[in-house]
Amino acid sequence: MYHYYPFTFNPVYSHMYRNDNTMQTDPYTYPGNLPGAINLIKEAVSGEREDELFYDYLINTAPTQEAKSIITSIRNDEIKHNGMFRKIYTELTGQVLTPDENVSFEKPLSYCSGIKRALQGELAAVQRYRRILFAMQNRVHINMLTEIITDELRHANLYNFLFTLGRCAEQDKK
Repeated sequence: MYHYYPFTFNPVYSHMYRNDNTMQTDPYTYPGNLPGAINLIKEAVSGEREDELFYDYLINTAPTQEAKSIITSIRNDEIKHNGMFRKIYTELTGQVLTPDENVSFEKPLSYCSGIKRALQGELAAVQRYRRILFAMQNRVHINMLTEIITDELRHANLYNFLFTLGRCAEQDKK
C-alpha cells in the first residue's frame, strides 16, 4: 500500500522547497499563503508612479498612432488594476495604501528595449498575481484577480505584437 507523506522530498513538490531544502510556505493553502499575498499586493501597488512614467515614455516614443493607442489602453488597464489591488488590500487588512511619490524612473535605452521590458514585466506579473489569487477566499476578489491576470496575458500578447510591428528583433541585432 502506498502512503503519501507530504513532508518528505518529492520532485513533484520541489517548488515548495528553498535552496537549503527547508519547507517554504505552501503557495496553494489558505490561510498560510495570505500574508505573502498581502505583501505581493503591496508590492504591486508600490510601483504605481514608476509605471506611470514608464507608460508615458512608451506612449511618447511609440512610432505609430496604432502603437500609441495600444500602449494607452494597456496603461488605462494598469490604472484600473491598481485601484482593484488597493480595494482588495483595504478589504483584507482594513488599511489604506498611500501612494509613494518619491520614485525614480530608469528610462529605457530605446522604444524597443522598453517594449521588451514591458513584455517581461507582464509575464512576471502573471506569476506573482497567481500567488495572490491562490490566497483569495472572497468570490469578488477571485473574480478581480482573474480579470487582472487575463488582462496581463492580453497585454503580453499586445507587447509581442508591438515588438513585431516595431521590428525590434532587427534592431536588437544592430
